[in-house]
Formats: sequence, structure tokens, C-alpha cells
Amino acid sequence: MIEVNSKYKIKEDIEFIKESERINNLELSKLSNISRVTIDEIKKTGKTTDAVLEKFYSFIYKSNYRINSVKEELMKERHHLVLFHGSKYGLEKVSIDQSRDNCDFGKGFYLGESYAQALAFVAENEKSSVYSFAYNLEGLNVLEFDCSVDWMLAICHYRGTLGKYSNSKAIQELIAKVEAADIVVAPIADNRMFYIMAQFTEEEINADVALHSLSTSKLGKQYIIKSEKALERLNPIEKYYICSQEREECKKHLIERSYEIDTKLKLAKREFRNGLYIEEILK
Repeated sequence: MIEVNSKYKIKEDIEFIKESERINNLELSKLSNISRVTIDEIKKTGKTTDAVLEKFYSFIYKSNYRINSVKEELMKERHHLVLFHGSKYGLEKVSIDQSRDNCDFGKGFYLGESYAQALAFVAENEKSSVYSFAYNLEGLNVLEFDCSVDWMLAICHYRGTLGKYSNSKAIQELIAKVEAADIVVAPIADNRMFYIMAQFTEEEINADVALHSLSTSKLGKQYIIKSEKALERLNPIEKYYICSQEREECKKHLIERSYEIDTKLKLAKREFRNGLYIEEILK
């Protein structure tokens, strides 16, 4: 278990906006609808409230400052590897046992390779935040998956949809590799993608249809920390506030993405009718 002491860097962000817009505290107060006294207090202590955070970050978002995404780009220039985690209620401590057993690769601490990925998983929750971490894979036992049958089978096993196939030799060997890894790196699978995987395990579609449908996901990779050794490498960087407008835009993007996946599935069913079904793969 590690401590996460990341805070919102509103004090630094206020100074950045003042410098970029060439405004003073009084002008910022008028533009953001935050009292000058409050702005002065933030400058002194760095402390604030949820209401003030919403006002400030909504103001800069509407002013076309995508500060969270830009910070991501700058951090990736400074660190070997930067990972992100979306939390619905905030993080104080991180452990490999805090996730559910039926997550994509079982228990572990789950991170993504971009801010947008982490945001997509928590945008629905008003109290959520995104956290960034510096990381280094050197010396770790890393198990990496691409968009493949093994990737689908592993996720379906942990999510509990393999049924009679869970005890097959091939699945048990695959899961042994997952559990022996310090960290698993694999394409992200959200609930919409898992719906397609479930159709594969229920023998409604073949592997080629499933994989060609899933290849349109565009969600990138997830990093699942499975061991204490791997967890010790995690170095917290920053906590990011998500304003209401950013949440709404993210939700719209996810709806559009679901249409793309549905369309790809329908087209794949027409084009890849002769692929192997799960019974043939695991016979």
C-alpha cells in the first residue's frame, strides 16, 4: 500500500492563467465570479472549496484552456512513463486489493496511459477526479496483451462469462501467467466492448467478428499493477479537477464512440462469417 498525497494545484493554475491572460486578481475575480478575497486566500494557503474549484476551472475551460490535457503532454516529456487513474470519490491510499475480483484482470490497481482514458471511466460521477503517476517498468515481470483472442479470453474469465470453458487447460495456463505478472499491460475494455466479448463467449459471434469490432475502441492501453513490488514504483504527481462542462463533453464523446462500435460490429458480422468460434478454439 502507498500513500497518495496529490492535491489540486489551483494556486499554480491561477498564476498561470493570470500570466497567460495578463490580468490581475481583480480582473480574474470579475471574469471567474470568485471574490478577490478568496483568490488572495488561495494564493496564501492553497486551500479552497468545491464551489470555487468549479467556478475557476469552468471559467478557464470556457476560455478554451485545456489545462489538464496540456499538463499531460508536458509531464510525458519529463517522465519515462506517466499513467492516470480516475477515482469516483478521491484517493488517499492505493493498494493492489482495492479493485473488484471481476475487473478485467482480477484484483490490482488499474491505470491508463492517458488523461482522457481515466476521465472516460469517471465522467458520470460529480465527485470524481483524475490522478497522474510517474512510473518505470524496468526490472518488472510485465505481461503484455494486444487485441487478441487471449486478451478476450482472459477478460471474460475474470468477468465471469466463460462458463464451462473456465476450467480448460488453455484458460488455466493463461490465468497462471496473469497472476504471476508484476504488471499486466493490455488494451482497455469498457462495458460496451465487454458486451461484444460476451457475445463471443456465448457463441453468438466468432473470434474474427469480435476482434475486428473491438479494434475500433481507440481507448489505448491499461496498466494493471498486480504485485507489491510493482506498486512500490508508483509515484503520485497531481490531482486534476474536472469541471461540469468537461464532463458533459466527455459523455457526448463516449456516446458517439458507442455508435462507432455498434456500426463496426454490424459490418464485421457481414465480412467475417467464417472465423473460429470459442468452442473450436478451446476444443
